[in-house]
Amino acid sequence: MRWTTRSTRIAYENPWIRVHEDEVTRPDGGEGLYGVVELRDAVFVVALDEDDAVVLVTIDRYTIGRDSLEVPAGGSDDQEPLVAAQRELLEETGLEASEWMPLGSLDALNGIARAREHVFLARGLSQAADAAESQGEEGISAVTRVPFGEALAMCGDGRIRDGETIAALALAAIRLGRLA
Repeated sequence: MRWTTRSTRIAYENPWIRVHEDEVTRPDGGEGLYGVVELRDAVFVVALDEDDAVVLVTIDRYTIGRDSLEVPAGGSDDQEPLVAAQRELLEETGLEASEWMPLGSLDALNGIARAREHVFLARGLSQAADAAESQGEEGISAVTRVPFGEALAMCGDGRIRDGETIAALALAAIRLGRLA
């Protein structure tokens, strides 16, 4: 048996998220409530420079109350994923890339959310713009480059804790044949 939705009501909605509460029949036949958060698609960019260093941003995250070390990322704003990824890389780092490779898509927090995430590898990086204004809006305090292997180690030792960044780096490592 599968989950069945008997009714749904929107509990909250803004331009970025919608929360609905569903009356459901569970797989075991019992009745219950299920809260679901729906998000716009998001994009994540693993940008590698000519020295095999990954570009990371340090961003103040309201939700966790501290800085987070992450790959450049953001909402798709209803653009095609590649176009959104290119925009996010430029806005967050001032960089453009001449080579783009899709690495795959993820379903984030799929126990409570519908949140599709598209991951890209970007290479052939060049400085294209001053991103100070958009970085300020986002709360980005630093853009750093870390050797790819070190970035993977940072995922393992807790210096990188953002789940989407960890997943994006893992997809890149798989595609690049860098897993031990």
